[in-house]
Amino acid sequence: MATPREKVSATIDPIWTAMRQQAEAMAGREPALAGFVHATILQHDQLEQALSYHLARKLGGEDLSPLAIREIFDDAVFGDESIGLAVRADLSAVFERDPACHSHLDAFLFYKGFHALESYRVAHWLWREGRKAMALFFQSRISQKFAVDVHPAAQIGQGIMFDHATGIVIGETAVVEDDVSIMQDVTLGGTGKESGDRHPKIRRGVLLSLGAKILGNIEVGEYSRVGAGSVVLKPIPPHCTAVGVPAKLVNCDCGDNPSQAMNHYIEELPDNTG
Repeated sequence: MATPREKVSATIDPIWTAMRQQAEAMAGREPALAGFVHATILQHDQLEQALSYHLARKLGGEDLSPLAIREIFDDAVFGDESIGLAVRADLSAVFERDPACHSHLDAFLFYKGFHALESYRVAHWLWREGRKAMALFFQSRISQKFAVDVHPAAQIGQGIMFDHATGIVIGETAVVEDDVSIMQDVTLGGTGKESGDRHPKIRRGVLLSLGAKILGNIEVGEYSRVGAGSVVLKPIPPHCTAVGVPAKLVNCDCGDNPSQAMNHYIEELPDNTG
């Protein structure tokens, strides 16, 4: 029977093929980075191997060596093929939605939002495997290295973009479905010291703009938007835009894919005061 590694090797992987081509071009343009590019990309046969190597070097330290972290990453990504699928979907999300990102390789090498998200995926795998102490260790290291704090028990789908990422906080019982875009300084938190299911449920295709705070076990409906700096304490219906402190609905016509359009502009409300 083929091993997980052999199964992955046998598949056609256009993203990895493109990344290797981009890496060769980068090494040619920037000779000073050639060693870094070769070690991180070109010496590996699969994207999963490159990911384990790259993130282990970022997360490793005195408490847990890069080699030990790489072994954990390998166990996760080759033991659960859904992680590799999510990695590719996340890379595509960054490349397609961020106008500052010009290749999958740029996102993979340099974007800490991507690094934090994929590291969380391994922490989540550890949590589900019952290795909760190691999962919490990873959460702590991710927070220290990338300024992103995601509880390993949180459930996050595929095709996610953490844009800029600094200050993102996602609580233990939060759910983020597929194709969501989350800007910097966003919090998916609780409202106090309650226990149990206490964090938001963010449905497919949502755009959470910078500084948004969604608090409590409430639902943000699919293909909706939360404006910059808003504080959401009540559920938001699908396809609606909510802004303000506390947030209120301003329209329910967000278009088909707000998380992909990345349109943060909120139309000015008519003045009815006079």
